[in-house]
Amino acid sequence: MANPKREHLSLICDISELSNLMSESKDIDNFLQQVVHLVASHLNADVGSIYLLEANSGTLVLKATVGLHPDSVGRVRMEIGEGLVGWTLEQMAPVCEGEASRNPRFKYFETSKEERFQSFLSVPISYGSEKTGVLVVQHTDANYFNPADVMALKAIAAQLAGTIANARMMMTLNHAATPADAPTMPEGMQMFKGEAAVNGFALAPAMTMRSSDPLMEDVADDQFNAGLEDFRAAMAKTIGQLRQLQEQMVQRLPESAVLIFEAHHMILKDTRFVQQITQLITDGLPAPAAIRHAARHVIDLFEKSPNAYIREKSKDVEDLVRRLLFNLRKNPTTGQSPMDGRIVIATQLYPSDILKLASESVAGLILAGGGVTSHVAIIARSLNIPTIIAMYANLLKVPDNTLVLMDADVGTLYVDPSEEVRRQYDQRNRALRKTAGRGVKMVPETRTRDNARVHLMANINLLSELDLALELKAEGIGLYRSEFPFIVRSDLPSEEEQRLVYERLFNKMAQRPVWIRTLDVGGDKILPYLDMLQEDNPELGLRSIRFSLRHREIFDQQIRAILRAGVHAPSLGIMFPMVSSIDEFRTARQTVRQAIAALTNEKLPHHREPKLGAMIELPAMVEIIDELAREVDFLSIGTNDFTQYMLAADRANKHVAAYYQPYHPSVLRALARIIQRAADHQVPVSVCGEVAHQKDFVPFLIGVGLRRLSVDPQFLPALQRTIRAMSVTKAEEYARQLLSAATVAQVEKVRTDWAWGSDRA
Repeated sequence: MANPKREHLSLICDISELSNLMSESKDIDNFLQQVVHLVASHLNADVGSIYLLEANSGTLVLKATVGLHPDSVGRVRMEIGEGLVGWTLEQMAPVCEGEASRNPRFKYFETSKEERFQSFLSVPISYGSEKTGVLVVQHTDANYFNPADVMALKAIAAQLAGTIANARMMMTLNHAATPADAPTMPEGMQMFKGEAAVNGFALAPAMTMRSSDPLMEDVADDQFNAGLEDFRAAMAKTIGQLRQLQEQMVQRLPESAVLIFEAHHMILKDTRFVQQITQLITDGLPAPAAIRHAARHVIDLFEKSPNAYIREKSKDVEDLVRRLLFNLRKNPTTGQSPMDGRIVIATQLYPSDILKLASESVAGLILAGGGVTSHVAIIARSLNIPTIIAMYANLLKVPDNTLVLMDADVGTLYVDPSEEVRRQYDQRNRALRKTAGRGVKMVPETRTRDNARVHLMANINLLSELDLALELKAEGIGLYRSEFPFIVRSDLPSEEEQRLVYERLFNKMAQRPVWIRTLDVGGDKILPYLDMLQEDNPELGLRSIRFSLRHREIFDQQIRAILRAGVHAPSLGIMFPMVSSIDEFRTARQTVRQAIAALTNEKLPHHREPKLGAMIELPAMVEIIDELAREVDFLSIGTNDFTQYMLAADRANKHVAAYYQPYHPSVLRALARIIQRAADHQVPVSVCGEVAHQKDFVPFLIGVGLRRLSVDPQFLPALQRTIRAMSVTKAEEYARQLLSAATVAQVEKVRTDWAWGSDRA
């Protein structure tokens, strides 16, 4: 019997379903059992099973099933390559058989009682580059599963991969081993000057993320409730908080689409961990001491593991224990967690840290060492978390609960601010609130004073920024930075997960054009779950389109996801970053054409004629711009990287930052040439770098013929005011004078003479 038609796009596991499974399951075994019920239900299958790879033996073991005989759990074991299940993991590819017993690789286990199930479908489960297990569904009817089922099961496996990897980790670790047995700062107000990474203001108690005190040992024992019922109540409260925080995070950052607290849940579902704490309390140890004792054992096991992923999970144990202890306190402060409403001081933060802190509604972030990468700052900005980089080691000695005032608009922070300082900032903030909202009204069309039409687009990092872009009447998305769904996760997003993200983007923008930049990683944007090369000079290494063309399976999945998500988009543009030759563009273009052909063969709805463009970020493209313009549908100039590569100056390097000069005559002339050649070939061209919103650079761009600018949404109102105040005639004269300058000094004189923004201009 053929499989009845099912709408698989609605069958993919919802994040709330996974969160509910973890919250409601009694332990890890019960969680896995609920997972197979969910999977079998989603695919209308008679059997659902999970096989996990034992780390110590390298054997696949049946860990949970619905449909097979319950006695087979733990007893059915196969080597990699053995049977259809082992073959799935060896090949790291799906296996779909209409009559499984006819396949010579089929292996029958009498205990499983599976002889009546004919159709067999399995997909591998992997986390990063690590093989984790196999997900299987079966049905009594022959030829029941079809290609759509294969795609659906692959998508579900991808969504479950991280959670199952954590479950496998907790089941594998040997908990039977025998466990082994606050800084101060001078009092009085202190002021520090740092670098503003994300604008904003906060006045709140401090919480320092210190590795020296991960288990709250600086809190006196008499501050905690100590009994067994107190521990159980703290457990229940912690599980509820984790579930609520997860739901809030998915709303704020849909790209995460991942259970960021999955390891926390798995630890709480580990019966041995909970039983050890319970036994210690029963034997007379106070609850806080029992929790710390059991936690140290798990942390020690994690940190001694040869597996880097497991070693990293020791931080999750510390975080979980802080939450449990916080919920054990007799007089807890207001808030849902130890860091709720606090200004967090840390040495270094990663995207995963930002997600967890954002879910706890921290008031602000202070980076006192280690710095902040550009993508971490972008995530913090998108989540509206004021952030300051202040390289002062003694900030890490600020006692918890010390009042801190941070003005992230200018990078100033005060530890234990005086009443006078607080009063001054209160007055300033009241004045700002009175003027908030003024001057942000925008008209739908942007025109110069002499009526030349200019299109204003938005640069988008995260979906949470779309509302502001629409509110400010952006005419479309000129740059969607597609790497953030990769960066904010702890594993590679599947094709289906990417499709869901892009679909929200297209749906939100309705009839407006959307230009998506393909994956731009490398340089300072590292994906820790991939085995990326350690390069001496990553900015000149395997990054951007080079990375995608090297990792074709990742590139193919992304292109397919974009095409499927944009099936109804009226104007879909795909642009390739850091293109260095026409040959490279043609190779990337061929990948898109192959994806369209494959999707057509698979009868999957998709966009059939996307516009294909190139990002101009390398000087190499200037000399071949005419030939490139004949190949592309549009161009986008990334002036940040273009200037950096043109002048061999890293603007983030304080030693050479002065050499990074967008007003360098060579940069100006190269930009003018690109824009004018694109116009000659009637190819749309936009500028999406920082100069696109600078008041005295925009007239130059308009003066050399640019009519499309793409900026971060918050810059749109000021940019429109700048354009509406200028005339094309004056902008053209300004551009002619800049282009005639041969030195930086001469350029500066022209800029000073014109003084855009003043009454003279």
